[in-house]
Amino acid sequence: MAAGARSRVLRPTDVEQIRASLDLARREGVPLGLRGTGNSYGDASVNAAGHVLDISRMNRILDWDGERGIAVLEPGVTVEQLWKHGLPRGFWPTVVSGTMFPTMAGALAMNIHGKNNFAAGTFGDSTLEFDLVLPGGELVTASRERNAELFHAAIGGFGMLGVFSRAVVRMHRVHSGDLDVRVFSAPDLRAMLATMEEHRPTADYLVGWIDCFAAGDESGRGLIHRADNLREGEDPQPARTLTVGHQELPPNILGVFPKSEVWRVLRLFNHDAGMRFINAAKFAAGSLEAGRPPHRQSHAAFSFLLDYVPQWKWAYGRTPVAEGLVQIQSFVPHATALACFTELLERCRAARIVPYLGVLKRHRPDPFLMTHGLDGWSLAMDFKVSPSRREELWRHGAALTEIVIAAGGRFYFAKDSLMAPRDVQRCYPAANLARFLELKRQLDPQHLLQTNLSRRLFGALEDPAPP
Repeated sequence: MAAGARSRVLRPTDVEQIRASLDLARREGVPLGLRGTGNSYGDASVNAAGHVLDISRMNRILDWDGERGIAVLEPGVTVEQLWKHGLPRGFWPTVVSGTMFPTMAGALAMNIHGKNNFAAGTFGDSTLEFDLVLPGGELVTASRERNAELFHAAIGGFGMLGVFSRAVVRMHRVHSGDLDVRVFSAPDLRAMLATMEEHRPTADYLVGWIDCFAAGDESGRGLIHRADNLREGEDPQPARTLTVGHQELPPNILGVFPKSEVWRVLRLFNHDAGMRFINAAKFAAGSLEAGRPPHRQSHAAFSFLLDYVPQWKWAYGRTPVAEGLVQIQSFVPHATALACFTELLERCRAARIVPYLGVLKRHRPDPFLMTHGLDGWSLAMDFKVSPSRREELWRHGAALTEIVIAAGGRFYFAKDSLMAPRDVQRCYPAANLARFLELKRQLDPQHLLQTNLSRRLFGALEDPAPP
């Protein structure tokens, strides 16, 4: 909610209407931005200079292979639709994001990752093929064997090379709708990294939460959640837990207070003192839970924590003291992670611009051209945007970016709001960036596909012909 624009929105229902939308933008001389369900944190699906193509009405499941767990999907199918189709049949999406509402097109364009990235890779790693409508209207099928360069460039290409119109994705077999979940408490960042690294070879899912307010010897303290799939026979009631009803997140807290109103309570704490208290309370409560035997939690409850509080972002809503939030998610190599993240947290506390949420994940490399993936770690930090300190926050973000780049790090287009073109040039291998820009010129010589993000990060790197 820190950025937005008013645009004409086009909502195609088939490939021909996608082509018509491209033709319309071309005739009117305006760029076309691509949008799924708008779950990117920044300006990735915002287009202040032209029209927006909203793919969400193309949302049918076209085919299903129940033996192998392979789904053929239209681009507007959401992660929610996918898991609700697969789970009763014994399959769960190989990779899911922290919310169940992104579309397949958005998941591919941003190459989303989950809490199992260190083991399963990104969404692109579980994608077998896709159809892409190029800016000129040509329909192309791409896979690892066919049009392989386009396959590896469009996945993670943030919607700049074409419009996804079909996706074939592989799910993985599960024998229960529940996971075994354990909690571990770590007194500082070094312990956080060491504990997660210790569990990485055997865990199915790992995610760390960091109290960004903690300082001194407790800097980077936090909680680690490990989750593992149940083996066949470990769930005494798989017919019950594999149902969609078992996965549905409860509408009330303690059966009484509606979760749809929780954001109003969170807004009361949406300031430094309030968030310092919430972070300390969470760490204390989690530390009491740590060391206890594993508990059972549904796949949806563990995977989609962001959906547990409906419209949680409204706690950062547009008020006299807040204008939404921005997230900085930095990805750095394993060797530099401890020093880099320590410096990031210290710099935030010194500037008195402390993130209200910090999330730590372990990652592995992937073969996609503009990937954020590497053999290392990510730290995602949420910052409230205050009108009185907006410019200061952007300067602070630039300083943090310098720290990450010096550590050999990268950023994630789905979350970025603050990077500049020179940052992209320093983050990504020169050969990868050059090849991506060359493909953009080949496939979209009129620079028809644009968003606020693409103009902010890549506008100065190209010399496109007018649309």
